[in-house]
Amino acid sequence: MKIDISLHSLPVYEALASSVRIGMIQQLTQKPMNVKELAEAMNLSSAIMTMHVKKLERASIIKTSMQPGKGGAKKVCTLVTDSIEILFPTKVASVIRECHVTEVSVGHYTDFEVAPTCGLASTVKVIGMFDEPRAFLEPERVNAKVLWFGQGFVEYRLANYLMKNEEPTELEITMEISSEAPFANDNWPSDITFTLNDIKLGSWTSPGDFGGGNRGRYTPDWWWNEINQYGILKMLKINEEGTFIDGTRISDVKLSDIHIDLKQWTFRIAVHEDAQNVGGVTLFGTGFGNYNQDIVFKLFYEKITAPETEGASH
Repeated sequence: MKIDISLHSLPVYEALASSVRIGMIQQLTQKPMNVKELAEAMNLSSAIMTMHVKKLERASIIKTSMQPGKGGAKKVCTLVTDSIEILFPTKVASVIRECHVTEVSVGHYTDFEVAPTCGLASTVKVIGMFDEPRAFLEPERVNAKVLWFGQGFVEYRLANYLMKNEEPTELEITMEISSEAPFANDNWPSDITFTLNDIKLGSWTSPGDFGGGNRGRYTPDWWWNEINQYGILKMLKINEEGTFIDGTRISDVKLSDIHIDLKQWTFRIAVHEDAQNVGGVTLFGTGFGNYNQDIVFKLFYEKITAPETEGASH
């Protein structure tokens, strides 16, 4: 017999919820017995035994039949079930929201094209010379934790660790960024454009290049007071509703538009020469600015676990 977890199977559970009826089943495993024989074996009256017989018969655990005997026909009980299998409801597939996190150091760009004013520095020294694009080719560039340029781009390449059973839902990119002015200027707008996998995500206008005597929280002590100190932490989000910066839509580009399943991505930060505000870019990494982080990529995904069916046999 197979039963499930439903009201339809309730008579079976009720029939088994009695020590008397469990004893009756044990008696009937030996041989069929009539009501009187069962009553005597269980030390009960025939009237009470008749009630228990009906419970077991309603659950289809036994069947009864009238058979002739001395003194007239008698109701004989026969066990008709030798096992019961309980089928539990199928588990609903569970969806877990997780994310892959990749932090890319400011100096780990894989391509660039920059024009002065420009430069880069580690947390201990300037790399190369100020306003010399060739400094961006110095071997020490990988240690850069701040870089700046007046016009052009830097491009980063990173691995994508998305698995086949993971459904991407949103990509979040955060960075500390500002314009690039000679020395520093809080009122120096710059139209900064972001591109992922050769798809233009949109642009954001940085209001200025911040300094003016206010030092960055993590900026090294040796860094000059007169030049860029910190930026603004910006959050770029791409999902199936579009692309947003700090919750403000900047384009209709969706996650499904940017080839998110590629094994590696390319992310470009640029100021184009034909922009309305050509005010450059400064990128701050760990050890500079007000936020102790590099460029952080978070790919959120839903991981679907297969449902399971549990069963128990008795």
